[in-house]
Amino acid sequence: MLYDQISADLIAAIKSRNQADLRALQGIKAQLQLLRAEKGASVEVSEEDELKVLMRMAKQRRDSIDIFAKESRQDLVQKEQEELEVIERYLPAQMGDAELELAIQAIITQTGVKGMAQMGMVMGMASKSLAGKADGKRISEVVKRLLS
Repeated sequence: MLYDQISADLIAAIKSRNQADLRALQGIKAQLQLLRAEKGASVEVSEEDELKVLMRMAKQRRDSIDIFAKESRQDLVQKEQEELEVIERYLPAQMGDAELELAIQAIITQTGVKGMAQMGMVMGMASKSLAGKADGKRISEVVKRLLS
């Protein structure tokens, strides 16, 4: 499981005194422990749930980077970028733009959707089938472009 890998990497970061990795891995492990506590001791946490937590953390880091960049806080931008790089190590590879466009075009063809009025149907199917492979914001942009 992802939790075990992160725990092992955390120990390695402690031993190597890599502060950026250590800070990010401690945050990841804390979030995963919260997830386990919410689910309860009797319920096994799936890797899909763990990936959702990591995706949420990556999105938070990207948003923080944008805000700090607008406020000219390069020290905080660098810190957030370092943490984002560590988080992205554990996420599945993201789809390229062309690959994402092909996948969404296939969903549009499959559903027979013709216009923006039915965008929700395409978004629902695309979000489920492309979970972890592409960010929801990117999916939405491609769907809007293809349907308009």
